[in-house]
Amino acid sequence: MRSRAALPWFTSLVFLLFLPPVFCSSRPQWMPQRVPVVLPQQTEARPAPHFSSPARLDVSSPCDPECHKKAPRPSYWDLRQHLAYETLHSDGQLTETAIGIYGYNPGSDTSLAYSPAGSTGKPQQSHVRRKRQIFGHDGRFSIAGQNFLLKYPFSVAVKLSTGCSGTLVGDRHVLTAAHCVHDGKNYVKGAQRLRVGFLKPKQRDAQSSQFLRSNFTNHVEGGPGLYAPPTNDKMKFQWIRAKRTHVPKGWIKGNANEIGMDYDYALLELKKPHKRRHMKLGVSPPAQRLPGRRVHFSGYDNDRPGQLVYRFCLAGEETSDLLYQHCDAQPGASGSGVYARMWDGRRRRWERKVIGVFSGHQWVERQGASHEFNVAVRITPLKYAQICYWIKGNFVDCREG
Repeated sequence: MRSRAALPWFTSLVFLLFLPPVFCSSRPQWMPQRVPVVLPQQTEARPAPHFSSPARLDVSSPCDPECHKKAPRPSYWDLRQHLAYETLHSDGQLTETAIGIYGYNPGSDTSLAYSPAGSTGKPQQSHVRRKRQIFGHDGRFSIAGQNFLLKYPFSVAVKLSTGCSGTLVGDRHVLTAAHCVHDGKNYVKGAQRLRVGFLKPKQRDAQSSQFLRSNFTNHVEGGPGLYAPPTNDKMKFQWIRAKRTHVPKGWIKGNANEIGMDYDYALLELKKPHKRRHMKLGVSPPAQRLPGRRVHFSGYDNDRPGQLVYRFCLAGEETSDLLYQHCDAQPGASGSGVYARMWDGRRRRWERKVIGVFSGHQWVERQGASHEFNVAVRITPLKYAQICYWIKGNFVDCREG
């Protein structure tokens, strides 16, 4: 149970998630943009994988933001190679698909990743270590009570049988990190019989849910202060098998170098619909356009088994493909969908969209000083086009991100 000292944080969490931000003088908006077309061209069979390596629950890279900013801009042919993809089928068959890119204008990239101002100085030698992914005070929240666990947006967070997290982005599709199913050389143990877990109560937990709901109502209406609910351990996972797993070749070919993390994402297709509300995809906006410059994500951190853990924090530096932030996280949270909540002018409502995938932790030395980051892969227009095609099966529904 949380201490009374943590109550202001919990109160802020509830207000942030569920109260409409009518107090904002200006509304941060999703900006509709035309995205390129990524189409499959040719599919060929590949030798069956060995499934010999253990799953990695996090990934580290010695390449810091400055290192990524100095990477050469990929050519059209580079992008075609990176966005080609493998598909692992539940019967163990493996295929590779080449893709074509249409309507892509590299000059339309407004990211600061390749600007001269971001390219000064020489790359620094980096040293990597594995450590706790908590920055100072642990700002994570365990979500308790079925009234919240089964409520959007928490209900879109799922657990993979390989130990990672994922996010529902379609009626039967889950977005996660590529390293959760593939180590860069081969598919990991458990990838062939991959399952996706949905946290559900073992029995009705009405008392806990009513406790939280009534306290929230009292607090909003000026009554007694909000008390944190008791931890709910009467939960279980209901599992659904994955039918197909798509992994971009940029991850498979690039994992041995710094660029591999740019493509640390994968999409799972389930054998049957999950019957929950999913979260829409969105093209990742520049960090300065995010409300309060904040990002959010929920996942199943290993140090809190059986609990869904939510966090939010300020977005930091960014490149064209990566977003750096200091959200507290532990192994097991990787693969979580990083999302933002902004105003949708066309639909006249506030909308949450997945704009990235939480990938891992970086610890680097730059000019003798230590720097630490947690890293998310941004959903760029090209990645949006690819993932959307995997979900929809056509490009017509994927032209606007």
